Amino acid sequence: MSQSAVQASGVSDAPDAGRWKALVFIALAQLMVVLDSTIVNIALPSAQQDLGISDGNRQWVVTAYALAFGGLLLFGGRISDKWGRKRTFITGLAGFAAASALGGAATNEAMMFGSRALQGVFGALLAPAALSLLAVMFTDAKERAKAFGIYGAIAGGGAAVGLILGGFLTEYLNWRWTFFVNVPFAVVAAAGAYLVVREPKGGRNRAPLDVPGVILSTLGLVALVYGFTRAESEGWSDAVTVGMFVGSAVLLLAFVLVESKVRTPLLPLRVITERNRGGVYLSLGLAIIAMFGLFLFLTYYLQIVKGYTPVKTGFAFLPMVVGMITGSTQIGTRLMTRVPPRLLMGPGFLVAAVGMLLLTQLEVDTSYAGVLLPGMLLLGLGMGTAFMPAMSLATTGVEPRDAGVASAMVNTSQQVGGAIGTALLNTIAASATTSYIADHIGGASSRSQQQLVQLQGQVQGYTSAIWFAVGILVVAAAVALTFVNAGRPGVGPVAGSGTGDAAEDELPVPVVVH
Repeated sequence: MSQSAVQASGVSDAPDAGRWKALVFIALAQLMVVLDSTIVNIALPSAQQDLGISDGNRQWVVTAYALAFGGLLLFGGRISDKWGRKRTFITGLAGFAAASALGGAATNEAMMFGSRALQGVFGALLAPAALSLLAVMFTDAKERAKAFGIYGAIAGGGAAVGLILGGFLTEYLNWRWTFFVNVPFAVVAAAGAYLVVREPKGGRNRAPLDVPGVILSTLGLVALVYGFTRAESEGWSDAVTVGMFVGSAVLLLAFVLVESKVRTPLLPLRVITERNRGGVYLSLGLAIIAMFGLFLFLTYYLQIVKGYTPVKTGFAFLPMVVGMITGSTQIGTRLMTRVPPRLLMGPGFLVAAVGMLLLTQLEVDTSYAGVLLPGMLLLGLGMGTAFMPAMSLATTGVEPRDAGVASAMVNTSQQVGGAIGTALLNTIAASATTSYIADHIGGASSRSQQQLVQLQGQVQGYTSAIWFAVGILVVAAAVALTFVNAGRPGVGPVAGSGTGDAAEDELPVPVVVH
């Protein structure tokens, strides 16, 4: 990009002197959000008992958050473009902390469900603002690689760290601290962001808010996420489940039509029709489908089949965390400016698939060191290597005024992928378990043999679902290798130019700088 073009766009090409300090607080906020996704699952059984939540309503502790977060992400992304990323980021942190404190102080199920929904609302402001701040603050290719390497490692490994922290807090304090722990994270991140984050000027989108787009996208995404959540508990043929999927399809189709017609769309179609970003969103979503299901099955396997405590289960996931950090900060960061992104994403997903393939060999008495450790290490290594360039490419070449909504699409693909993965793979596992037990229980004469068949049936269910996850990762690799054709990023600015204050949308599709 020429200097004159930069000046004409109103966006300063000079990097912010405090950008690395800002990264610390942005990464801390991201860690808080990712930790929360798993830390609450560990605490759920204790919270359910204390608050008298029925088994039928228990799912709403997770579902209330998922619906608010997934449904409002695009809106949150556009708010950060319009209102300012720093201001949105700090507001999201403050709201998330308040909602977490409310959850920790909950005295009944209504307070708990309400606090989780509020966490989702403020998370939908916070997550895209954090990623878009990175996108507009780190514009040099080599620096961007390092920044997104750190961010990618946290995004991938934070969930596993949440299992460890959640186990400690639940076992040695009580479940309320899995909520209260967010407050110091948020306070430190907000104070630091207020002091050191300097958002580049000229990157705001002053266009009027697309209200029909907000309503259609929110309702469509809520219906989609709820459809998959309900399918897990009520089945795929349930009338409400089917109705949710049909309604979601109609609403999202209407959203696309509206976005193609209105002057100032919530999600400019140029953001998702550019083949590299489209390939990133699709491949990331597929990878998350596979990964979310595996997290769930391995947690069940280690605790129910192997008898691990929550803390021991958390530590058992450490090889995956180590692999993710290594893949993201060492392999991805070092190679990102030397090879095209698809040559990191495709092989990364395939290495993760090999790790997943090892885990299809699980049995009741499988050795941790022999199968689980190498499988999780390879899975983490592959995912870390693939996630880092994917998250960077998703916001590369985007005009500054669209950075928030482009970042929101990354989070949306992950959120929808998580909902699909949990529902789809759980259904496959449950079906395989039921079939195995029905075929083998007749030959079990004693109670101990029947219990063994039950455990074998569970493991059979897990491995059947993991086989599907292997296939999904292979498809993710194929998508990345086929759709992503951006070249090796050179040294220099990589962010799009764009006119931050323009209300017009009829601008050329931004080109990724190779």
